[in-house]
Amino acid sequence: MTIAIFIGSLLAAMALGVPIAFALLISGAVLMWQLGMFNAQIIAENVIHGADSYPLLAVPFFLLAGEIMNAGGLSRRLINLAMTLIGHIHGGLGYVTILAAVMMAALSGSAVADAAMLAALLLPMMIAAGHDPARSAGLISASSIIAPVIPPSIGFIIFGVAANVSISRLFMAGIAPGLMLGLALWLTWWWLSRRENVKPQARRSGAEVLTALREASFALVMPVIIIAGLKMGVFTPTEAGVVAAVYAFAIATFVYRELTLQQLYKAFADAARTSAVVMFLVAAAAVSAWLITVANIPQQVVALLDPLIENPVLLMVAIMVLVMMVGTALDLTPTILILVPVLMPLVKAAGIDPVYFGVMFMINCSIGLITPPVGVVLNTVAGVGRLKMDQVIVGVLPFMLAQFLLMFLLVLFPQLVMTPARLFY
Repeated sequence: MTIAIFIGSLLAAMALGVPIAFALLISGAVLMWQLGMFNAQIIAENVIHGADSYPLLAVPFFLLAGEIMNAGGLSRRLINLAMTLIGHIHGGLGYVTILAAVMMAALSGSAVADAAMLAALLLPMMIAAGHDPARSAGLISASSIIAPVIPPSIGFIIFGVAANVSISRLFMAGIAPGLMLGLALWLTWWWLSRRENVKPQARRSGAEVLTALREASFALVMPVIIIAGLKMGVFTPTEAGVVAAVYAFAIATFVYRELTLQQLYKAFADAARTSAVVMFLVAAAAVSAWLITVANIPQQVVALLDPLIENPVLLMVAIMVLVMMVGTALDLTPTILILVPVLMPLVKAAGIDPVYFGVMFMINCSIGLITPPVGVVLNTVAGVGRLKMDQVIVGVLPFMLAQFLLMFLLVLFPQLVMTPARLFY
């Protein structure tokens, strides 16, 4: 009964157009009233404590670092490097998109930011070269969602806080699956583009490649600093966010000298707005998370799925299907905040590694960003590229299918995730 009341009130509020954060507060209040313990002071206390988290400080710093990188020319130089390396092969612009997305993912951690940058720079070039606009937009959309999987990932930070799992380990475990997502897109693009009669760009000279590599070297160093610092225990994930923001500012201001005062102000303002949205979502979800625990909803869910606990693979398949369905309607952050408190007791009861579950959950949520009808990344690419949403949806379908197939392959063979992860730990 409590599960039905919580889900029903949440869906009803969302159906009325109430923003997700307020819908979470409403569903929490309804559940509290149903339990006969309604108290506005408890709601306020949980909202405050929900946002009062040291690890969550990493979110605004990594967001700020991403904004500065885009404004200060770091992202553009990475795209240029990819262009000089592989732009000359058949279907080269598609491979450039994938390679650039992987490199940018190691800088920003935001799928929407990467989608906007890639769509602005590469989509016009792909269309002008003769590639199908819908397919090009679909590839850019699917490539952008690698960002929440490869560290530094905003999604992993939120998951780690919600599930009480090591954020550093989540970062390390996300590297190999993120590269696998890129490989899946690479193979899919090869299959789709091999029959296209598109003339590739001219091969760049060795001097041009060295120049592009030299210009992008400062951007390439940043993920190495973050990963090495986390692995050696030099700084925490929160401190890594500060390092990333300061490093991006220093390179954009004193090395590339492209970051103006006006751009810096806009970067701070955009990062602040996005951080406010994320933090308020986390704070509102803390109320629901506390009430979910008080109402014993996790135990009820465990009881419902008890027959699957003895078979972790089958349980993971069922959870992945559930997250897939939720991902069609919700963005990444609310999906994490709503489902993780409910599912973690079930995962632990089945003996599934929480880090492995976090990686698989993040892959699924990331694909949800390109799953219609909501698809935040689809809307971003359609808006920036001035294409119809229908075109982008049709174009992304084969790439989305490839990523879902990879996800279920990783469900069947967990060692593909955990063996590389242990090497990075």
